[in-house]
Amino acid sequence: MNKKYKNFGVLYIVSTPIGNMKDITYRSIEILKNVNIIAAESIKNIKKILNVYKIKSNIISLNKNNEKKMSNKIFLELSKNKNIAIVSKAGTPLINDPGYIIVKMCHKKNIKIVPIPGACSAISAIVSSGINSNNFCYEGFIPKKEKQIKKMFKKLSTEKRTIILFETSNRIIKSLKIMIKFFGKNRSITFLKEITKFWETIKKTKLKKLIEWLKFDKIRKKGEIVLIIKGKNNKKKKIKEKILNTFSILKKYLNTNLSVKITSKIHNLRKNFLYKYILKKKMT
Repeated sequence: MNKKYKNFGVLYIVSTPIGNMKDITYRSIEILKNVNIIAAESIKNIKKILNVYKIKSNIISLNKNNEKKMSNKIFLELSKNKNIAIVSKAGTPLINDPGYIIVKMCHKKNIKIVPIPGACSAISAIVSSGINSNNFCYEGFIPKKEKQIKKMFKKLSTEKRTIILFETSNRIIKSLKIMIKFFGKNRSITFLKEITKFWETIKKTKLKKLIEWLKFDKIRKKGEIVLIIKGKNNKKKKIKEKILNTFSILKKYLNTNLSVKITSKIHNLRKNFLYKYILKKKMT
């Protein structure tokens, strides 16, 4: 450690429950008991946890509105050899929550940072989604404005990795309707709400069916929502031999366009897909 900062305190990034109060580690409790200051995104929420575990540490506010100002104050307190814990409203700090500025400052000044692992709604959602969890991208909350929503979905429509998104109950239907235009009605999606809480719900289905399911009962969409969306499958579909045989027979008597049109109707296949395949295989 740089000699200039060897007498600084330690910055702890402490994960807290996302719903169920029992989802907190012994280590998290120990750290929260022993630090000099807890920098909390929501003082109200952290007080609930501290009261349950009879912790009486000093609390200061660290939210998106005061993050820059409070980061300087936290740094000043660290310079006085005080240990500080960052906690978000729920779950793991810095994931769509404040804390990045002070963490960046600590790295720059070579001040010790200690992450205390624990609950995270995004990770809890993807591992229980039934969709590939080995490769994924986290995009946070879906934007509020329609123009921004379309821009996001257009970018993500070709994403091969599993996608993690957050959305609110009052906007979920609108966002899913826009999503269909870019992802298609049959894209696999898992809807999760109120993870770890009493009304926890996990529903894996197709995009169109999810909208119908949510519309059927308004209660289903109420709560904190995570969406896990299957990445785009770029594997090229193979056309069965019997379909190609049908085309070959028709081609003896008809032109290519008409042969493709009739073949696609007989086998319930997209005409453009069959036509491109025929051209690629030079069957014209």
